[in-house]
Amino acid sequence: MKGTFNGLKVTQVSIILIGFVCATVVILAWTKTTFLSSLIPSQSSILRLNPEIPPSIPGSESDKLSEAKNSSKQEERVGVATISSKQNKSSSTLTEKKGCNYAKGKWVIDDSRPLYSGFGCKQWLSSMWACRLTQRTDFEYEKLRWQPKNCRMEEFTGSKFLERMQNKTLAFIGDSLGRQQFQSLMCMVTGGEERPDVLDVGKEYGLVKSRGSVRPDGWAYRFPSSNTTILYYWSASLCDLEPIDPSNPATNFAMHLDRPPAFLHRFLHKFDVLVLNTGHHWNRGKLNANRWIMYVGGLPNTNRKIADIGGAKNFTVYSIVRWVNSQLPKYPGLKAFFRSHQMPLPMYPHLKDSEFVD
Repeated sequence: MKGTFNGLKVTQVSIILIGFVCATVVILAWTKTTFLSSLIPSQSSILRLNPEIPPSIPGSESDKLSEAKNSSKQEERVGVATISSKQNKSSSTLTEKKGCNYAKGKWVIDDSRPLYSGFGCKQWLSSMWACRLTQRTDFEYEKLRWQPKNCRMEEFTGSKFLERMQNKTLAFIGDSLGRQQFQSLMCMVTGGEERPDVLDVGKEYGLVKSRGSVRPDGWAYRFPSSNTTILYYWSASLCDLEPIDPSNPATNFAMHLDRPPAFLHRFLHKFDVLVLNTGHHWNRGKLNANRWIMYVGGLPNTNRKIADIGGAKNFTVYSIVRWVNSQLPKYPGLKAFFRSHQMPLPMYPHLKDSEFVD
């Protein structure tokens, strides 16, 4: 039949087609909207513009200027980070240098040594301590130089030492080990050469040879060019010693374990660097030979733990360290060191500590 399609009129077919097309458009529009909505960030993650700064138009001069400013700011931030990194690196290196532990290291051979001749330096070095004047045949130890671990130690020269110690006093107080250090330093500073310009100022410290004595209780010398004083005082135990009966020539001596030597107490205010040591005389034979009687608190010691030689030594060392520490606030410029037993050099492990005893 004309005007029909499978029994449907043309008008009806047109309406159905229009409805189908509209439905299709609606469905497609809804699907597209849902897909796009999944790509839109949430409100919480949207970059909000500062209301005081108007948004720029892409491609405009203001946009180019904004990009240039942002680029400049980024470069500034990078520059600051680089500088900060360099500063941190420099600070780290400086801290490492400041934190250098010169006590950790090893002995190395240095062909530029020794710093003075063992045959010379007779003005300062006692013949009994001059190894070159003995029957010893091995002198390789004279070339040894201490090399700190991960540190660079400046080479020693007498002129630099005197410059740094200008108007200062360095005092060694202890047993024969301290005396050897004192004499060796005098040889190092002078290069082992005769120095008639160096002044003997022992009288200023009461270091004079008394009648009947083999030698004075110490020595003190001053370099006039820098007003540097180097001295040594004999105190084998680092205790204050006083005769129990001053009227008796054969009297025993009170060995005050809890008191510093009277010399140290009297002259500490004059010292800028203090080096203490004790150890080799802490044995029963030395105490008996010197007629030393242990005292604590001004009275003969009755504490059995302290009566033991090892206990007495430890008690004394801790006592003098505490006393020196208590004095540091009064003398903030003072540098104090305690030197323990002398140990054999690593190149000569066969030598025992007892071979260094006086």
